[in-house]
Order: sequence, then structure tokens, then C-alpha cells
Amino acid sequence: MLTKTYISGLCGAVLALCVSHACAQALSGPRHPQANATASATPPPAAANPPPGAAVMADIGTSDNVAAIVNDSIITEYDVDQRMALFIATSGAAVPSPEVKKKLRDQILKQLETEQLQIQEARHKNITVSPADVDKSINRITTENHLTKEQLEGLLAKAGVEMGTLRAQIAVQIAWQKAVEDEFQDRVNITPADIDAELARISEGATKTHFLVSEIFLPVDNPDLDGKVLKDAQDIESQLQSGAGFTNVARQFSQSPTAAAGGDLGWVYQGQLATEIDNALQGMQIGTVSPPIRSNGGYYILGLRDRQVGVGTHIPDPATIKPEGPLRIVRLLLPIGPTPPKALLDNVVKIAGQIHDHINGCDALDKLQQQIHGIVVQDIAKMGI
Repeated sequence: MLTKTYISGLCGAVLALCVSHACAQALSGPRHPQANATASATPPPAAANPPPGAAVMADIGTSDNVAAIVNDSIITEYDVDQRMALFIATSGAAVPSPEVKKKLRDQILKQLETEQLQIQEARHKNITVSPADVDKSINRITTENHLTKEQLEGLLAKAGVEMGTLRAQIAVQIAWQKAVEDEFQDRVNITPADIDAELARISEGATKTHFLVSEIFLPVDNPDLDGKVLKDAQDIESQLQSGAGFTNVARQFSQSPTAAAGGDLGWVYQGQLATEIDNALQGMQIGTVSPPIRSNGGYYILGLRDRQVGVGTHIPDPATIKPEGPLRIVRLLLPIGPTPPKALLDNVVKIAGQIHDHINGCDALDKLQQQIHGIVVQDIAKMGI
């Protein structure tokens, strides 16, 4: 789904190729069974001839025995084996010792159990993930790691990892993002006070130190499990200190919405986050990783990627930029049917980009609807200013 959001004059518009999750499902087409966010946990058959260099998997095993049951879904030992091999192959750390592998296996099983709950919630909301959604994320991963898709496939094959294992993990992350958006998007209500508060927040942070932060978050759902979660967080920190890549570890284990982006929290300024996290950031050096930090909801591990000193960026007076009258929010839909040819899809995406780049207000959208047959302009909301 292509979504672009912007505000122009008195108009905020959203462009989308699909109107609903049913549309997204219709677009999904055939997919690998593990790439579907609602697929069962039944593993694919093991390769008859393991690829060369599969030593990482040598002492892990390929059992189809049940490792866990989450409601009506089964997690097999094969699922755990594959995810563990995926982590070892992509983390950048050395092959762990048997003792570390046992701890790692427990963490991965817990993560797979969480993902099954997320899959079930996505299924309940009739949310699906298309192969194109997964491909886009894989392309981002290869770009970030300066790899081609073929090189990534070769890396996984060398470790004995099915490509479907990576696709399944990505599909769950995307499905959960969609589920969260589906749950909360109708509750968004931007008020004039919200706008004033955001402008004040930006102005306040202009003269303060800014931090470029990555995060890994492990929730504490039960106070009795605090010690266990802390131990898990300490084990993850040890993996990071031994050379594991923060981005890959965050994708595997973090329970924050930023996990899909490799834990990227972006730029924050001094005093913006919880006191204990803010204090930790101020004491960190660029390129270092924090020990687990207990904060609201669970434990955080932070990675400090950069630091900047505020230069007093000028923030316009809100009185000079407030529009008069109601703020209109409009969505422009470009229907493309359930199974569009690739050429049509590419053309519509191109048109959507041109509209986004040249639109200059809601009146222009209304005129556009009269000029282009088939497009739909919908008023989402009107908010008094």
C-alpha cells in the first residue's frame, strides 16, 4: 500500500492505492506460506542436501517436535532452529558457545510466542501482508547492509536458513504495525492545543543537546518476571558487546514498534524521554551501548549513534502560521482493482507521486477529481481551529 501524508494550506491529504484491508488481501496474490502474516506455524520440509557451510546449524537440529502452543497455533522445534540460525547468521557476532546458545534459544522461543499472538490479532482484524510489502522491507535491509538480494540469499543458504524464515519474521512485523494502526487510527484527534504543544516542544528543544538513538525494549508484563526479563536484557547486551549488530538484534528481540526499523528511535533531545533514559543518554559516548535500563513498562537497551549540540533553531510564532477557519483533512484514493498488472501498478504509483509533489490545497483535489476519471476524494475529518 502506498501512503503519503502532507498538509498544504488548509488541507491535509492522504493518498492510497487501497481503501481497506480487504483490498490489500485481494492484491496479495500467491505467497510463501510463511510470508503470510496469518499463515500457520507448520514448517517447510528440511532441505534434502544441506547447503555448504551450514555448520551453524550442525548442532541445532531440525526436529518437527512441538516447542510451544499459543492458543491454537503450534511452534515447532524447527521454527526455533530456523530463527536461531537466522539470528546467528545475520547478527555479526561469533558463533555462540553452547551455554549462550541455550540462553539465546529461550529468548527466541519467547519471541516466537509473542509473534504468534500478534499474528492471531492480525488475523482477527482480517489483516494480511502482501509479498510486495515483504520485498520492500528486504530491499531496505539489503541497502542498509550494502548487499544484493542474491548475496543475502547466499548468506542465509550458507547458514542453512530458509528464505521463508526471514520473510515470515518481516511479515509479522508488518502485520503488527498494520494491526496497531487499525486499532488507533480512528482515535486520532488533532486539536489546536496539540499543535501549540508540539511547536512549544520543538522550540524548547532547539537549544538542548540532541541524541540519535536506537533502542531495544523488553516489556515486563508481570512484576514476578522482572528478574527474568532483566536477565534476558543482560544476555542481549552481552551479545551486542561481543559484536552483534544492534539493528539485527533489535529486529529479532525488541518489542517496541521501532523493531521493524531496526530499533531506530531517531533524534530526541535532552529532557524529552523518561528521566532514567535521559540520564543514561547524557552519560553515553557515540557508538556505545547502554546496560539494561528499567523504565516504564520494562527494560530498554540504548545505542547512541550520534550527538548534536542545539544551536537555537528559530521556531515561527504559532500566531503567524495558524490558518483561519476549519482544518479540512482529505483522502485521495486511486482504485486499481484486486489484481492489477505490474505496468498499471507502476503507472499509478508514478501518478500518485506527481499528485503529491504538485498539489497545493483541497480545492486542487476537488478539481482533480473532475479531471481524472475514477479517482475518489473523501473528507476524513474537519477540525475547528
